[in-house]
Amino acid sequence: MTQPTYQSRSAAETKKLGSRLASFLRPGDIVGLIGDLGAGKTTFIQGIAAGLKVRHPKEVTSPTFVLIHEYQGKMPLYHIDLYRLGTAALLDSLGLEEYLQSQGVSVIEWADKFPGAFRLTYEVRFVILGKNVRSIQMIRQPR
Repeated sequence: MTQPTYQSRSAAETKKLGSRLASFLRPGDIVGLIGDLGAGKTTFIQGIAAGLKVRHPKEVTSPTFVLIHEYQGKMPLYHIDLYRLGTAALLDSLGLEEYLQSQGVSVIEWADKFPGAFRLTYEVRFVILGKNVRSIQMIRQPR
């Protein structure tokens, strides 16, 4: 099965792709985002937030230092950033299971930092191709 790969040439296009994915998301889904710093992961989540009708999606920011931000839309959105998390042992101390097993959507930046730790519904891979150009591949994971 081929997985769709898109090319984004702006933040607006990246947000539009995030909003498009949001239309497929269901309660309990877990989306893992993989890509270098500056690849557009948080911008993509702003699009997901807009698609989920979060009141102020432009205010969605990376929770790098607090690790988790919660937003309310047509269903809860949990934005999780594992960039600063040192070891897999610390995952348990965050209480992530409560979020991941809820009726909300969890979106995890740096999900690849801890392979196999999450049952992803979608994996989204970002590759920087140029100053404003990104390759974004959305991969639906088998259930």
